[in-house]
Amino acid sequence: MPDNDFGYTSWGKDWVRLAQPLKMDKPEPMLPRARSIAGNGLVRTEIENTMVRATIHRGSEASVTYVELVPLSAPTIAAIAQLIPADALTLTDEHRAAIAEHGIGIAPRIARADCSCRARNERCLHYLATCYALARQVDETPWLALELQGFRSGGTTEVAGAQSHPARWTPLSSLDPAAYFEVPVA
Repeated sequence: MPDNDFGYTSWGKDWVRLAQPLKMDKPEPMLPRARSIAGNGLVRTEIENTMVRATIHRGSEASVTYVELVPLSAPTIAAIAQLIPADALTLTDEHRAAIAEHGIGIAPRIARADCSCRARNERCLHYLATCYALARQVDETPWLALELQGFRSGGTTEVAGAQSHPARWTPLSSLDPAAYFEVPVA
């Protein structure tokens, strides 16, 4: 077993960087707990195209975290397809190096993230644990790194808009109280 349980392949390192960016203003105190949660298998993920739904049960608490990734553009997918042999069963670090040599960026980018926990913070404990769980899954199956970014589905050149997936939370500032509480007169 490698010394680092998360990101021990070049494919998985990109996913660890979602939780541990190289540029941080201050230390993140939740990272050890997030690694522990993911390392103990408490994160259950369901993957659908570029969407990940993670459920985390700890004691009497349960949280659901949604993460949507920015899909790769069609030209990027075509360029990657030229570099990876069609009969490749698994992706190696050499494949990742070849993609990087050609200047193709495949590091994941988050389009949207949301969690049902009470933290109401973009980088809550559950989001961080989900990032680590995804890094471990990508280490085990490197193809997942590309599939989560729309490689097999063809990708797109734009981020999925609000029309494709409705927002889970409505910001209070977006509501008009006068129109919201208006009672129709019969």
